Amino acid sequence: MRILVTGGAGYIGSILVPMLLNKGHEVIVLDNFMYNQTSLLDCCNNKQLTIFRGDARDEDLIKSLLRRTDLIIPLACIVGASACLKDRVAAETTNLKAILTLLKFRGFDQPIIFPNTNSGYGVGQEGVYCDENTPLNPISYYGRLKVAAESAILNFGDCVTFRLATVFGISPRMRLDLLVNDFTYRAVFDKTLVLSEAHFKRNYIHISDVARAFLHAIENYGSMRNQTYNIGLSDANLSKLELCEEIKKQVPNFHFVEAEILKDPDQRNYIVSNAKIEATGFKSKTSLQDGIAELIRGYQIINKNQFSNI
Repeated sequence: MRILVTGGAGYIGSILVPMLLNKGHEVIVLDNFMYNQTSLLDCCNNKQLTIFRGDARDEDLIKSLLRRTDLIIPLACIVGASACLKDRVAAETTNLKAILTLLKFRGFDQPIIFPNTNSGYGVGQEGVYCDENTPLNPISYYGRLKVAAESAILNFGDCVTFRLATVFGISPRMRLDLLVNDFTYRAVFDKTLVLSEAHFKRNYIHISDVARAFLHAIENYGSMRNQTYNIGLSDANLSKLELCEEIKKQVPNFHFVEAEILKDPDQRNYIVSNAKIEATGFKSKTSLQDGIAELIRGYQIINKNQFSNI
């Protein structure tokens, strides 16, 4: 199968593209390499890989790539609330309008597998799990753009959409702004962390399991078609305080306190059910503890300034 992956050299794409190639797919990567990343160099000896340096918002380029594509995975995105607020025009044109361009020019026989985010749930009810029927109420500009893109894709049909938990883990195009990655970095190097609204909860998922979910959707597309699925670790609906306690199991000299007067600018607070995707036979494999151990090893290698997304 010929698969177009926009943003294929990003955090998720750098893990997903090698997996797709290992499964024998022909992969077309479109990326603007805005972070000067070299994350796909190890794949360049694979003749099934084609890379285009370009912009996912370029209509002529998209039209030409779609002519040779069987399936589309649009990962190109300005990621995170802070990055989207820093450049709202880039966020809207990349996260929403580029998706509308794909929908405009794709054929009826070109499925899309799209990653939305749990951020769309906004603030959930205490003790009530958000499932795929829970009304979406995004509270950030980033979340609103992703929800709008998902809605457009579902309205067009011939798709699978994911609502990803907060992703963690090492990638060749690393991100340190994600909560587990960030807190573990601070535990390793700063040894201390001041928490605001430490009771806020969310769900988590290892990056390799995100990539596996895409493979699962490709392999089971007929039965999963035109459906939305939460993707996360069912035993990892944790508060920020609970997350720190998990990290401290491996970094014993990590100290954290809650500042009761501080307000977190990120007001997301929800717990999520992943029962629907698990009913299809998919199960996350990498535990939170294994992911934290991976991060601790990886942080002996990287420089934080290499991996900013804002």
